[in-house]
Amino acid sequence: MKRILLAFGLLLSSLSYAQQEIKIDIADALIIKSLEFSYERYINSESSFGISALFNLAKESEDFRYNEDLMITPYYRHYFSSAAAWNLFGEGFVGINSGKGAKLVEYTDAALGIAIGTKYASQSGLTIDLYGGLGRNLFTVVSPVIVPRLGLNVGWRF
Repeated sequence: MKRILLAFGLLLSSLSYAQQEIKIDIADALIIKSLEFSYERYINSESSFGISALFNLAKESEDFRYNEDLMITPYYRHYFSSAAAWNLFGEGFVGINSGKGAKLVEYTDAALGIAIGTKYASQSGLTIDLYGGLGRNLFTVVSPVIVPRLGLNVGWRF
């Protein structure tokens, strides 16, 4: 128990000295009935790492839905400038995803991919980022080959 408390304390103390963001993908929520939450931590003014969790709420009978029922996506972003309110970035990600593939067979797979995007950060802490990219599932033949990474996030920097 002491080790768990010590690890938790170290994690909290390491997070308290860096800029961080929490975000929700409003495009996914409004258009395709899924929820995606993200956490991003800045390493320095030009790079960050984060994690996203996507939960697909659409029924299987919907006309358009993601194949993935659940997707956890750790990512790394490199920002191309640090002085502007709008900033371009490149992203590398690993998408650990599960869902139902061809013939409704359940799968779990991992995709490796890249994305590009832009982010606005206001002085008060409001952030908006827009990105798009593709990944490729690596391990099973049942899963879809291509995994999309699209989003319009609104969040708060603290």
